[in-house]
Amino acid sequence: MYEMMLVAPPAFFCIALVFSMLGMGGSQLYVPVLFWLGMDFKAEAIPLGLLLNVVNSSSAAVTYTRHRLVNWRVALPFAITMLVLPPLGAMVNTRLAVGPIILLFALFTATAAVLMLVGWRPKSRGMSRRGQTVVGTVGGGVLGFLVGLVGRGGGSFVVPLLYMCGLEAKAAAATSAVVVTGSAFSGFLAHLPTADLHWGLTLATALGVLAGSQVGSRLMARKLKSRALRVVFGVVLLGVAAALLLQGTLGR
Repeated sequence: MYEMMLVAPPAFFCIALVFSMLGMGGSQLYVPVLFWLGMDFKAEAIPLGLLLNVVNSSSAAVTYTRHRLVNWRVALPFAITMLVLPPLGAMVNTRLAVGPIILLFALFTATAAVLMLVGWRPKSRGMSRRGQTVVGTVGGGVLGFLVGLVGRGGGSFVVPLLYMCGLEAKAAAATSAVVVTGSAFSGFLAHLPTADLHWGLTLATALGVLAGSQVGSRLMARKLKSRALRVVFGVVLLGVAAALLLQGTLGR
């Protein structure tokens, strides 16, 4: 535990710094790192990883709200449907082969990465208010159902979906931070009854994540240009697509 207290907080500071700029919570890295450091996967690593996800994304969302980067007409219906539809996807999970769905996610993610890297700009970036609400409701519902179906968090897919639907890159990342906060908090509550949290380590890692989130979100809001953000996110998405492709090919 002492080694974890020394290694995890600075490592998670760096993870939070990067992922807060992208509108993602970072649990896809927190969980495996905690597991590699010796934590039990289900009882310790997953609950703590989800809690740190909440700390990161909520802290970033506060910063982005202050800088008026969050599109609330998209964020609120997106967050609500992302919370409601995953259980339905999980119910269907036992009746469908999810391998093709994971491969579809990989294709979507890779496509979004390429579009961001080449600088493609959506023609629909001038969506009406009604269109933004529809995108939030339908997009969140479909994505929520699919992530429930394949048993993965949706943070990696929210920003590219919003970007491809017309939101500017910085607004898409800021809006995603709000959406990811809700879904991560729901996931944390679901795992809380069986969680075994070590409060010293929890506090230390949470402080590291909070500091990294504030540095990263303020850097994105004040300094980072949309073009640079697209490049960073494009590279991250290519890594996510490769991981999904491997998972869909080799099986779950």
